[in-house]
Amino acid sequence: MTTSTALTGERADLLETLAAHRSFLRYTVQGLTDEQARQRTTASELTLGGLVKHVAHTEAQWARFVLEGPDAMAPPTDDAGYEAWANAFRLLPEETLEGVLAGYEEVARRTDELVRTLPDLDLSHPLPEAPWFAPGARRSARRVFLHIVAETAQHAGHADILRESLDGQKTMG
Repeated sequence: MTTSTALTGERADLLETLAAHRSFLRYTVQGLTDEQARQRTTASELTLGGLVKHVAHTEAQWARFVLEGPDAMAPPTDDAGYEAWANAFRLLPEETLEGVLAGYEEVARRTDELVRTLPDLDLSHPLPEAPWFAPGARRSARRVFLHIVAETAQHAGHADILRESLDGQKTMG
């Protein structure tokens, strides 16, 4: 017989909050065609498919940071790197919204497993040198997971605006 213990406290709160904001983001893109997911609906370059792809890419990168340290967060240094970074915000012609959502589900599954099993949320690594990080700054796993929550929530809000501009659907309200 196997015994499973439910998570409580901080880890349970992290997982519940991540699930809620991921659900808002997924809800926002439900029922869209790939063409709609690529459509710009505001002055911004952002698209609904691109936002989902970006959130998945960013979450995966931060989870790798928790496991591997600053090399996982190295900023692009050449044209190919900058193009790859820019393409992480776009649903490319050969990509589908369904495929990006499936990839996001896999990223979320791996992150959730990391939240559940990481021995110590105080584990920290130095951040790489980049203009958006203070020199010498470090991030704990706890702070990384909180950042993933914030990133997901912020972009779920952006997605809601884009979707409402596309066809009037609202996530809430």
